[in-house]
Amino acid sequence: MAVLMFYLQTRATRGTTVCEKNYCDAFPSVDQVETKDFHDAPPLPTPTKQSPTMSTDSLSLIRKELMHYVEPAYKAGAILFFKEKINPLGVRTPIVRKIARMYFPKEATKQEVFALCEQLLQKKTYEETLIAFDWAVKQTHEFEKNDFARLERWLKTYVNNWAFCDDFCTHAFGALITRYPELLSKTKKWRVSENRWLRRASAIILIHPMMKKKKEFLKDVFEAADALLVDDDDLVQKGYGWMLKIASNSYPADVFQFVMKRKNTMPRTALRYAIEKYPKEMKKSAMK
Repeated sequence: MAVLMFYLQTRATRGTTVCEKNYCDAFPSVDQVETKDFHDAPPLPTPTKQSPTMSTDSLSLIRKELMHYVEPAYKAGAILFFKEKINPLGVRTPIVRKIARMYFPKEATKQEVFALCEQLLQKKTYEETLIAFDWAVKQTHEFEKNDFARLERWLKTYVNNWAFCDDFCTHAFGALITRYPELLSKTKKWRVSENRWLRRASAIILIHPMMKKKKEFLKDVFEAADALLVDDDDLVQKGYGWMLKIASNSYPADVFQFVMKRKNTMPRTALRYAIEKYPKEMKKSAMK
């Protein structure tokens, strides 16, 4: 029952995000959270006036706010829902998003925001990590090439489940790659990493430019899929299959041709994800 509660809530928070009908449905962008239809969830917090900048000590206010909305049954559901070990406080995602928006230090510099994000990440709770990633998204308009090193370090240090991987790479990190395509070459080494989340990230980081219809990235999508084609990790297979599915929204002929040439070697898990958006007859042809 606890797992069902967690699953239904993640579906209820669904927004029109880069994630479409996928795992990341549970993680709409902070600005897309609405304050309605969350079933039996406690009421969302009421915005309060915040200081335009935020001190390190002020992060304790965020923890205090989160603790006010903890639900033990929801926490239990979250723990059971993930195969990986996570550390949730037990706060529903829409409430976490609202708190992130309430406490975001709007007039802080990018470096100040990043420093606060780092401290939130170091707390290693599910909710505070989501807040850190939300705040990073708020800085995309100020991203510079040298931010890659910091974001890559966050990926390697703090991403230890598919939810964090998808939320971070399809939003903040993906936005950096879209803005500076020349940085993509730095992600190629992830494809052969022993870290499954780096391998998954090497594909799903391309979802952001595909959603932006940046066709110049299509060759990179195919290169990433080929590099990961026979990876034996199902979450990596789902990752690059999802990437191909998103690419098929804008470039259906190119993606279908790519898939058909590899359908006999592509794992069925990846193949099913990649062809999900195609008509029934095309799906049958690909699955033969």
